[in-house]
Amino acid sequence: MNTSSKDNRNPLFKGLTSLAGPFDPFDVHSLPEKPGALFLEWFAQALREEVLEPHAVTLSTVDEQGRPDSRTLILKDVHGETFYFASSMESRKGHQLQHNPHAAIQIYWPALGRQIRLRGTARETGAEEGAQDFRRRSMEARAVARIGRQSEPLGSEEELEEALAESREELTADPERVAPLWRLYALEIDEAEFWQADTGRKHTRVQYRLRAEGHWEHGLLWP
Repeated sequence: MNTSSKDNRNPLFKGLTSLAGPFDPFDVHSLPEKPGALFLEWFAQALREEVLEPHAVTLSTVDEQGRPDSRTLILKDVHGETFYFASSMESRKGHQLQHNPHAAIQIYWPALGRQIRLRGTARETGAEEGAQDFRRRSMEARAVARIGRQSEPLGSEEELEEALAESREELTADPERVAPLWRLYALEIDEAEFWQADTGRKHTRVQYRLRAEGHWEHGLLWP
């Protein structure tokens, strides 16, 4: 066993600070009955505090070998305890959700010292909902999405630019075109955790869990 006190960490990690604060306290005495309402309260505060891209979230799925896979995407909407995001069905996450619909979303706002973790089951909401979401995207985002082939090997930048030019021309000629396999996904959560950082590491954690007949229970967790 090495008992030396020498710090062998990579120099890039030395001197970094975390959870410096100050952070607002988390009032756990007047919690809403369901997690969706608390999420929207926290999200509204993130907007007031001008948190950059507060709707950027990490979506985690599981592949056919049971290995977790994560990526950052944009949360599109929240209704009750249903959280919406979009993707192509032919993307890696689209294939993974088709094989295993269980998924998780994680959000972290460093400026507020707040983290939200959500777990549930995702479903695609159908071609029409997907088309509506697709048409709300910018021209460039639609042009990229219509190419498809997400996560496939790319031979060269020139190959991508040629495909983009063709896709832009098609959308200019017919702005109503959509990517046929673009879908809006609904994550219906059955578990949520709200984490408020404390500079002394006495973090406040509240967990919501869905019980029988749609009843939600919540309580505190140890830091």
